[in-house]
Amino acid sequence: MAGIRRDLIMNVISAYDSAALNFALGNAESPPAFAPENSPRLLLVDDEPRLLSSLCELLKDCGYQLVTAATGSETLEHLGRLHFDLLLLDLRLPDFGGHEVMDFINDRGIDTKVIVVSGDTGIEAAIGSLKRGAYDYLRKPYTREELLKTIDNALQQRRLENDNRNIAWRLGCSEKLYRYLVDSSPDIIYTLNQDGRFTFVNDRTHQLLGFSTDELIGQHYSILVHDEDIERARYVFNERRVGERASRNVELRLKSRGGSEQDRFFENTLMTISFNSMGMYALGKEVSKQEFFGTYGVARDITERKRAEALISYQAYHDILTDLPNRLLFKDRLGLAVIQARRNLTELAVMFVDLDRFKLVNDTLGHVKGDDLLQQVAGRLKDCLRRGDTLARLGGDEFTVVLPELRDRQDAEIIAEKFLEALRHPFNLDGNEVYISASIGIAIYPTDGESIDELLRRADIAMYHVKAQGKNGHSFYEPTMLDASYQNIALEQSLRRALEQDELEMFYQPQIDVLSGQIVGAEGLMRWNHPERGLLSAGDFLPFAEENGLMIPLSDWMLGALCRDLVQWNAAGGEPLRLSMNISPNYLDRGDFFEKMHRTLLHYGISPSQIEVEITENICIRNPQHAIEQLNKLCQFGVSVAIDDFGTGYSSLSYLHRFPVHTIKIDQAFVKEIQRENGHFPVVLAIISIARGLGLKLVAEGVETAIQVHYLEQSGCTIMQGYYYYPPLSSDQFVDLIHEKRAISA
Repeated sequence: MAGIRRDLIMNVISAYDSAALNFALGNAESPPAFAPENSPRLLLVDDEPRLLSSLCELLKDCGYQLVTAATGSETLEHLGRLHFDLLLLDLRLPDFGGHEVMDFINDRGIDTKVIVVSGDTGIEAAIGSLKRGAYDYLRKPYTREELLKTIDNALQQRRLENDNRNIAWRLGCSEKLYRYLVDSSPDIIYTLNQDGRFTFVNDRTHQLLGFSTDELIGQHYSILVHDEDIERARYVFNERRVGERASRNVELRLKSRGGSEQDRFFENTLMTISFNSMGMYALGKEVSKQEFFGTYGVARDITERKRAEALISYQAYHDILTDLPNRLLFKDRLGLAVIQARRNLTELAVMFVDLDRFKLVNDTLGHVKGDDLLQQVAGRLKDCLRRGDTLARLGGDEFTVVLPELRDRQDAEIIAEKFLEALRHPFNLDGNEVYISASIGIAIYPTDGESIDELLRRADIAMYHVKAQGKNGHSFYEPTMLDASYQNIALEQSLRRALEQDELEMFYQPQIDVLSGQIVGAEGLMRWNHPERGLLSAGDFLPFAEENGLMIPLSDWMLGALCRDLVQWNAAGGEPLRLSMNISPNYLDRGDFFEKMHRTLLHYGISPSQIEVEITENICIRNPQHAIEQLNKLCQFGVSVAIDDFGTGYSSLSYLHRFPVHTIKIDQAFVKEIQRENGHFPVVLAIISIARGLGLKLVAEGVETAIQVHYLEQSGCTIMQGYYYYPPLSSDQFVDLIHEKRAISA
């Protein structure tokens, strides 16, 4: 019998586990609708149907949800499906007893109160029930009031126990959250007693300063404070004020302990901390009396912010590339120097230093090498200065210097000479030797001006005077330079007006084939019919136009003028001539250069084969890929390309393979060296050899003597231009020359 009963209990337990799983998954049935869902749910267990029915009748109006069971197995099934606040349990059940049900509840940790209702008068049954955790034991028969009172008390105790558990759980969560927030705070949180000793510090102290909590508890706050900040720290760590009057954002430096334990050495470093502190008070015996018992504080690490502020402050007054003072700091120091000079009745000098040929180096080797060059220049210039002098970089390749307390002008001249000498030696840029120079303008206080802007402007004017005189030198400001500066402004205005009033004209220098004596082409050269200065050559105004952004409109005008003249020449009949035009680097760099050329030739009906564009070597290397794209478009269109002044630039010969070049022009500087017919001129011979090897045409420029003609012809160059044959001619003169040549040939 016992074995059968045990098997029955195990089967019921298995059924309970399945029911509990369904309940957890939300598959359990809803409770009977005897009462509102939030009212207590009771499970009534008795094997006597009449007694079970009377119990339901007794309790149905009490606001409870009622579920009934007549056997132990049915009881366990209900416990698996639903949660019950109270179980009224009869000990004698047909399958297994109430004690087994209670053992099952205890083993499974089911949260419910149990009131045992039994007709058993033996003391053992009651003791067994109470030992198993029964809230009470009622013997049958019981009164209605006794039952209701016991049920109400059991449910009340259950509510109190649940409330206590919730409060304890919340307190535990709150304490864990508080501890987590305090220890996870990015700030140091601490409390001090009235003697200034630590009573609490969070874990952030160890992370930031390297001191553990145990090391600091009981220690005086001065163990952490930098010696120089001890006095200010007293006002923070001994704070007795509260509310709005308490300390806010006081910055201190704290000592931090670094290094590894294996080294057994410690390095003290400093950390800047922003403190917020307030006093803590406890009520004394008298309600109105407060007793100070310590300080609560929060210390925030602002080390990175202070470093960033220092860096920002430094960068606001210094040039990032060269680490020199920038314009803002220079003007500040110049202003102080002027005040000092005015007070002491002394002179000072302001120097404006502009590097010569820096743009060429920057375009040729790239901006990275250009930056490297500027850094090396800054280092050399700084080495030339006296103590108390200030060197600054205004931007680009422009530097300024203030030289206070001059004895005489010669002091400034000595510094300028040192600058030029320092720049005379080559600069090494990753294996490339680069030579540059500087143009230096000098203004003296108070002779040349008494304000900062006046001194800088006049030093700048003196510098441009050096530029105009050939660069690589220095000059003091003179009042006459101001007139020259105004002349440059006037020149710019006149040049713009020349475009509008048709004062520009194209001249052409014929290119002769010495073997046939025929004109095979011409180079277009711009001239300016100045209303006051007469006919000006390109060298008199094009460099100025290049510097002042006028080359684009001038080049546009030149392209149209060449095409108009070609239309007239072609109308005169005869063999078509090839016309060469010089292209400015700025013009080629424009993305619409090819479109302009294409559109203009189509507009005038000019064959592209009659146009040859002349570029310098430096065009090819300032932006190689862009130049290749532009020139390839021209060649595909039918326009040929010539390299002008070959051998005077800085390009690699390998560019001749990459670029679509048809003609090489020997620069007149090399032709000029040919003074003897039986002499040896290797540069000229090398250029001719390169052209032959690459299958390129050759044109010699600046041919002026018969010796030069003979030497070039014997060496293999047969197309020449220069004053030996013809000077540059106006369009009408050139047309007359063509007619004359054709008449002779006829």
